Amino acid sequence: MATQKNNISSKYKDITSRVVISSRSLAVYLLRTKKEKTGSLTRMTVGEKNPNKTNKTILLVGETGAGKSTLINALINYTMGVKWEDKVWFQIGEEKRTQTESQTSDVIVYEIFGFENETLPYSLTIIDTPGFGNIMGNKKDDVSNQKLLDLFRLEGGVNEVHAVGLVTKASDNRLNDRLFYVFDSMMSLFGKDLEKNIVALITHSDGMPPKNALTALEHQKIKCAKNEKNQSLYFLFNNQQNKERTDENEFGLETAWRVTERGVRQFTAFLEESEAQKLETTSEDLNERIRLTACIHNLQERIKFIEVKQREIKNTQEALKKPEERKMIEEFTPRVAEVFKHKEPVRGGMCGLEAAVCCTVCKENCHYPGCTLGWKPENCKVMKDGHCTVCTKKCPALDHEEKTRGM
Repeated sequence: MATQKNNISSKYKDITSRVVISSRSLAVYLLRTKKEKTGSLTRMTVGEKNPNKTNKTILLVGETGAGKSTLINALINYTMGVKWEDKVWFQIGEEKRTQTESQTSDVIVYEIFGFENETLPYSLTIIDTPGFGNIMGNKKDDVSNQKLLDLFRLEGGVNEVHAVGLVTKASDNRLNDRLFYVFDSMMSLFGKDLEKNIVALITHSDGMPPKNALTALEHQKIKCAKNEKNQSLYFLFNNQQNKERTDENEFGLETAWRVTERGVRQFTAFLEESEAQKLETTSEDLNERIRLTACIHNLQERIKFIEVKQREIKNTQEALKKPEERKMIEEFTPRVAEVFKHKEPVRGGMCGLEAAVCCTVCKENCHYPGCTLGWKPENCKVMKDGHCTVCTKKCPALDHEEKTRGM
């Protein structure tokens, strides 16, 4: 891997947390971060937090492939004061992920400290949610939303947001219906006042008004902040900042850079004026919600099992009625379906999509899917006062086990 020292601007010489990953007409650096992982949550920090400095929190929501990773890097570079003429680009994490990595990604919290007053008077916390609407469907969306709830429950986690960004491509003329589920969850956590903090972040833009994306927002009736024309408030971004510059494409890339620069400047100006929306739902409220959801899921499984058992009994009774003579009854052995419970592997919990906490006495799933913080069964949120709140016999936590499998 080649090392390039001459092209980097002198104002970045003191930034020691960098590794050159490309060195041509544009020097691209991968930022080294302090990485912490708690359950399904990952925190990546650049710099050291100054408690005396203001911090703004952005929550990004969007479908897989909408361009959130590039948008995050654009926000970071703007925060650091990177200009077009610097011929440098800083990147946090890998922008391109495989389909499998996209499916198993955690909620990632990026914290950018130490660059206050370069271009912004505050530091940034950016929450990147897993992509919604991929091939895993509704079950994946449920687990992703559970991971987001985990973030708000954790000690030292996030309890306020200043902006919620709906990330969508300029060419998209329809939004995934499951995004409603995400926004409904956010409203239940933060209250209806969150609407004035929701904005559209339009990616892959050529700088022209995003008619398709605006039509999609209007059609889906997503409640968000409005501009002076009573339209959904939006900001434009292009996704070509880290491309190699040549004589043929330099003019076009500079134009794309200006689109993003203006979009970030306008968005951060909105962010500066935004009031923080506090988490209205308490940690215990969230835990009770988890227990109630788990109980409903468990009851549904029990009902299905009972229905199958009832069909089995009915089939047996019908079969026994067929012989007319005792001898025939004695010789007759009815063939009926046998109902039983069996163990079934699930995909990885803490590092993957799913985990299940199961009762070894009742032979039931007590928390599935979405048990992302249960390092041990007794730590699962369906446990209260040392006992399960879900399984039939309300068994002790020690009678439970966690089932996971890595991807």
